[in-house]
Amino acid sequence: MNRRWTLASSVAGAVVVALDGTVLTVAQPRLQRDLGATFAEVQWTSTGYLVAVASLLVFAGRLGDRYGHRRAFALGMLGFGAVSAAIGLAPGVEWVIGLRAVQGVFGALLQPATLGMLRVAFPAELLARPLAVRTAAIGLAAAAGPLVGGALVTHLGWRAVFFVNVLPALVFGLPALLRPERTPPGDARTALDIPGAALLALTLACLVDALSAGAVNRSSALFLAATGAALLVRHERRTARPLLPPGLVGSRAVGAGLGVLVAVSASLFGTLFVATYVLQRGLGLDPLVSALRSLPLAALMVVSAALCPVLLRRFGARGTTAVAATVLALGVLVLSRAGSVPVFGCGFALLGAGFGTVMVAATHAIVSAAEPAVAGVAGGLQQTVLNVGPALGVAGASALLDAGTGPALLVLAAVAGLAVPAAWALSGRGRVASVTPVAEDHLPDGVPARR
Repeated sequence: MNRRWTLASSVAGAVVVALDGTVLTVAQPRLQRDLGATFAEVQWTSTGYLVAVASLLVFAGRLGDRYGHRRAFALGMLGFGAVSAAIGLAPGVEWVIGLRAVQGVFGALLQPATLGMLRVAFPAELLARPLAVRTAAIGLAAAAGPLVGGALVTHLGWRAVFFVNVLPALVFGLPALLRPERTPPGDARTALDIPGAALLALTLACLVDALSAGAVNRSSALFLAATGAALLVRHERRTARPLLPPGLVGSRAVGAGLGVLVAVSASLFGTLFVATYVLQRGLGLDPLVSALRSLPLAALMVVSAALCPVLLRRFGARGTTAVAATVLALGVLVLSRAGSVPVFGCGFALLGAGFGTVMVAATHAIVSAAEPAVAGVAGGLQQTVLNVGPALGVAGASALLDAGTGPALLVLAAVAGLAVPAAWALSGRGRVASVTPVAEDHLPDGVPARR
């Protein structure tokens, strides 16, 4: 599979997952009405998916390292599409909740593979450009999601938002499955560390459940998460073949990149939660108008992602990420004082510019620091923090709203600011190739770039 098809597949997988989450949010009110579901049941159509996917991402990435990222991508993509079709045919909300959890399992296989395939196909110095394309596509999906979801639900009903996943699953999943993959870079004989995977899954599942809006017993879930984390650390230190390779999790670049992503994603999604409350409750705008007000976020996310490889080449990961996190924090501060359309537009634009740049820069730092043999684990870690961070941000924003939207946004700006010192732990000017298109057919050493 050549580089262009690998990039197209990675983008398709990321977009399918991004669209699925945004269009479901739009479809949930109609789903609740048609199936006679309670509000708590509707929440669990999202929470069940999040718990499943977050708990399995790292282990799924390890499976990709062992058996091949293309195989993991194919199974994840085809399974995601098949379960989406089943949800579209579900007779009741209980079926929707259960199938969404199963969909989360396939989503966990899919997401790390989209990054693992890129790391294997592209050398570290060429990764920035494909990561920028992937991030820009996610930004477009975020912008299109509410509009696509609204149109589908209005004209075809809530079931249609799940059927749209079937075609891209077949188009990209079948070729990946039918074309055998060469020997993966990892050692197929390496143990999978099932106990470590189980402990990590328990820890993350309890943490995400505790942070979700539908949490039933938050204190018990947090206690279980802390206990699981302690047992996981003890196990990983003692086992000969840990799930989390010490060279990867102990890497300064990886740790800093993950810390940056947690801070900025928590700040961004917490801010969007508060801003939606302000636009719809405070200003009385309907959901469509509110979504249109936030379009500068998606537009600037696309533009900033495209420009990030140039910034990385000129200023390095450290300077680029620190400035971008500062821009995001400034956007939160602007929104805390917003009262007119231009000010809201400016605030959302700053959020998009900051987050799009940080996404590319921090992800580049994490994935390029990983050897191809553990690229799946690196991708799993990156995707995990992008599930935990938003859940943390929304949970914190919900708690802070009692003090008012202004104070809540000030705290979220401070959370974004935490990414700035973390960014200084990244490298300075690293190896980032020119963004000028390069010959696809050869790696720098002259080895054909086909997998």
